[in-house]
Amino acid sequence: MSIIESAPEKFALNNFIECKISRLHYGKAGLGKTPLLLFHGFGQSHEVFKGWVDSLGEKYSLYAFDLYFHGASTWQSRDPLEKNGWKNILEKFIAQEKIDRFEVVGFSLGAKFAMATLELFPEKVSKLHLLAPDGIKTSFWYSLATYPIAMRALFKSMILHPNRLHRITRTFRSMGLVGKGLLRFAESQMDTEEKRRRVYYSWVYFRHLKFDLEKIADILNQNKILLTIVVGKYDKVIQPQNMAQLVAKVRNHRFKIIEVGHNDLISKSSSFID
Repeated sequence: MSIIESAPEKFALNNFIECKISRLHYGKAGLGKTPLLLFHGFGQSHEVFKGWVDSLGEKYSLYAFDLYFHGASTWQSRDPLEKNGWKNILEKFIAQEKIDRFEVVGFSLGAKFAMATLELFPEKVSKLHLLAPDGIKTSFWYSLATYPIAMRALFKSMILHPNRLHRITRTFRSMGLVGKGLLRFAESQMDTEEKRRRVYYSWVYFRHLKFDLEKIADILNQNKILLTIVVGKYDKVIQPQNMAQLVAKVRNHRFKIIEVGHNDLISKSSSFID
């Protein structure tokens, strides 16, 4: 049984940040004095952090967001999310919840939102926690699928015609261009049309959330912000060695490798946040 299925309802729901082109949903839990902003990974929702309420709820007030195209959050614009747009959305959240300084957690895809939050509000972020973070090292395939217009059109066609997707993945596997573990993960995330559409929307509409690691490190160092990175030893999606470039640049950091794969990382990481 998964964490989501076994855990009781703990987040107060139906909290939204409303904009003309978007509706960002989040759940609230915990009685602690320190606000903790939580951003989940691809194919998840805020509920993946339910297991953290018992362990962190006394110290933290948890705000767990549904990323756009996930959970109850919606994105209506045909344009991608820009960092300035994310700043406007978070300013509304900060005013709505009447919070000042906070800590941020981002898992996998959610790390892009965590790092964008750091860039935009360095004076408000007291700690940054990244779990198997996407956005540290951009893959060749991600760049190919999201930036050239022709390749975006091809990628979109694979959403509607999965046989094309299966042929390409088989070709990648036969050529040894992508590891078997990563391909199995990708196939599990795209085995229905709904999932394939979510992949396309997340890749294309979040494509401007990219980062200069020198800038991220400078922000952390200048503001004396503690960086915690936790990765899984058996993770085939975000591998530990991909973190080296950022870790080497940040003076105040903790880097943990724990014996789990990608999908089990959240349930095993709450002890590294406190």
